[in-house]
Amino acid sequence: MSLTQESVTEALKSVIDPNTGKDLVSTRCIRNLVVKDGDISFDVELGYPARSQHEPMRALLAGALSKLSGIRKVDISVSSKVVAHSVQHGVKLLPGVRNIIAVASGKGGVGKSTTAANLALALAAEGARVGLLDADIYGPSQPQMLGIADQRPVSEDGKTMTPLEAYGIQAMSIGFLIEPETPMVWRGPMATQALNQLLKDTAWTDLDYLVIDMPPGTGDIQLTLSQSVPVTGAVIVTTPQDIALLDARKGLKMFEKVGVPILGVVENMSIHICSKCGHEEHIFGHGGGEKMCSDYKIPFLGALPLDIQIREQADGGAPTVVSDPDGRIAGMYKQIARKVAVRIAEKQKDMTHKFPNIVIQNT
Repeated sequence: MSLTQESVTEALKSVIDPNTGKDLVSTRCIRNLVVKDGDISFDVELGYPARSQHEPMRALLAGALSKLSGIRKVDISVSSKVVAHSVQHGVKLLPGVRNIIAVASGKGGVGKSTTAANLALALAAEGARVGLLDADIYGPSQPQMLGIADQRPVSEDGKTMTPLEAYGIQAMSIGFLIEPETPMVWRGPMATQALNQLLKDTAWTDLDYLVIDMPPGTGDIQLTLSQSVPVTGAVIVTTPQDIALLDARKGLKMFEKVGVPILGVVENMSIHICSKCGHEEHIFGHGGGEKMCSDYKIPFLGALPLDIQIREQADGGAPTVVSDPDGRIAGMYKQIARKVAVRIAEKQKDMTHKFPNIVIQNT
């Protein structure tokens, strides 16, 4: 087969993106294809962060092209570009933030905050610009998990707060503004107002994703976030336990009612592997998260083990993704993060920020 742009394109159609299950040609990820005198060059632009996948993807593409004859040199550039995607009808995007991911659970104690922190860090590890907002006004835990509980945000303009930084992500929490042992004895409206200020009075800078660690339940704060904050999608965290699943289903239904898409379900504490003998045991039950996804026809993002290292690393202020970046569990978090990002990339893009402001004046 002679080496032409058509033959090269046809060969590239055989390469399936392992993260989307679709070929890179039909999804318009192949850009700037040039075929000249045996030299082939093109760019691959992914709609989601996947730094760890760049080299494997180059290898897949090079392998597909190796079947063609007459090739002298192949130059493949792989990159990612994250854009803003659609949110609830009538809600405007937040300045400096392209996409907001709400990490929620109907019930406390299922590891939601740990999952949110590792999800944010995993997205950053894959090359995205990420922020993390601790929306649990009554029980903020992200300052401790990120190892910056002793720091305080500052305001350079007297109007907005500059988010703190930890492990390459921007972070904000009520926990940065109060003493660790100070209880927030506030009624719902006060807590909701505080959260709105934390969200909208923080100078988030050029974020691809803002991960919001939601408080447990379906109360005032959840409702306010769902109705007035431009949420791109929600991730539900649960354990396989029936009691946890009952509340997780309520959280899922709440997001559905206010028009927030469910990006998928993470089953935490799915299995315990004994550190002494290697025995595997499903302490909290088995398959509950997958059954929930099957019932509601939503994606199952992945299962995480009940592992003492996850707890120790989070308590120590360096979550698993940064404590053991090349480890098995960090790989699980990164895989979940890519699935979340792919789900967002497949959503309709938001074009409202490109529309000009129309002003009607009397002339």
